[in-house]
Amino acid sequence: MKHGKKYVESAKLVERTNLYSSEEALELAAKTATAKFDETIEVHIRLGVDSRHADQQVRGAVVLPNGTGKNVRVAVFAKGDLAKAAEEAGADIVGDADLVSKIQGGWMDFDVAVASPDMMGFVGRLGKVLGPRGLMPSPKAGTVTPDVAKAVTEAKAGKIEYRLDKSNIIHCPIGKASFGTQKLLENFNTLLDAVIKAKPAAAKGQYIKSCSVASTMGPGIRINPAKVGSEAV
Repeated sequence: MKHGKKYVESAKLVERTNLYSSEEALELAAKTATAKFDETIEVHIRLGVDSRHADQQVRGAVVLPNGTGKNVRVAVFAKGDLAKAAEEAGADIVGDADLVSKIQGGWMDFDVAVASPDMMGFVGRLGKVLGPRGLMPSPKAGTVTPDVAKAVTEAKAGKIEYRLDKSNIIHCPIGKASFGTQKLLENFNTLLDAVIKAKPAAAKGQYIKSCSVASTMGPGIRINPAKVGSEAV
């Protein structure tokens, strides 16, 4: 696989065999973000669980203290007073059956979907459309809730969802390169604390197998998995 000049130059800053501290890795990730846009810093965590088993699923949501740096567009499925509350909280679009039809017609201009419980009968029809994109409202992620206004506020403030993929890896954005090391570290520790707290009782052996960070266009930087989260600082 060929890489561009900027990537090759950035990669020279990283010792591939080294396991960095969280702070060192995030400082390097910001340094290697040399694109013309403000690159996102992403975290990749491999867990010692088997996502094929229901009792070893790891999934949840957490509000990053410094947000993600992204303007989050929120769609809300609600009606009546809840629809009004969602609009007042800053939802970008609110609807019920009409919003379901709009999405079935191909409209997908949103980043997070929130639904009140009474709307899930309608929203369930969108499972094949929203599910593969990770946009299906879920009680575990706090996006199926009677308090839709709070869900909208949290999404706008930088709430992210974490979940295992088929390879037992969690991939999450934790902010922009322009945030600086300290803000990125606060977001990183908040995410890692949540993932550690979500450890399934059925998980055996080493829980966090590996952890790395990278900017959108930059090289991966490995972090010592034994020293992650705020308690390791």
